Amino acid sequence: MADTPAPAVPALPRRLLDTFFSPGKMVEAVAREPRWLGALLVSMVLVAISTALIPPELFAEVQRRAALQRGISPPPMSADTLRLIRIFSVAGGALAIGIISFVITGLYTLIFAFILGDEGTYRQYLAVMTHAMVIPSLLSLGLVPLRIETGDPQFTLSVGSFLVFLEPGYVLNVFRLLDLTQFWSSAVVALGVHQIDRRRGVGSAFAILFGFTLAVALIIARFLPTDR
Repeated sequence: MADTPAPAVPALPRRLLDTFFSPGKMVEAVAREPRWLGALLVSMVLVAISTALIPPELFAEVQRRAALQRGISPPPMSADTLRLIRIFSVAGGALAIGIISFVITGLYTLIFAFILGDEGTYRQYLAVMTHAMVIPSLLSLGLVPLRIETGDPQFTLSVGSFLVFLEPGYVLNVFRLLDLTQFWSSAVVALGVHQIDRRRGVGSAFAILFGFTLAVALIIARFLPTDR
């Protein structure tokens, strides 16, 4: 009896819906036939839109406060300068998603495929990663009002958002870097890591991903101001 051919990979809209509502189906499909470009472009567009919705004056104010903290008197912002700020912030946000996706996928491939010996390729991990990135990218649209209200264009719903009793400092900065939407994304990636190599359990994969995220937060928090 001839082998039953594998089902065709669902179209991009179906895969994106499955990312939220049936991630197991999505990771099974993209692990079997890695497709990543469409999902990456969707994330880049979503981030560009959410950034464009933030007034450029807010980015200018952040730059002004940073200059004052360094003891520099910032020059006044003209209308042309504000337009440039909007253009560069929108383009930079979208470009950052692409860079982050490729770099983090490389690190995941190094950890799982080379160090831990899982049977996976860069393209497989990239396909899972780019689909999972759609989660925080889409949810960033819902955070726009909070970013405007708080005056922080980089505001995220993090563990630190709920730890209001902590004094400003290194520990609070670490918790602020633990983005809750990234936990959801990491859970989807963990499902993908398991699907790529069934010997790797979902719980084991998620623990490794969380450890990686925590390690990055511990490092980055060292370079953040501790007075807010």
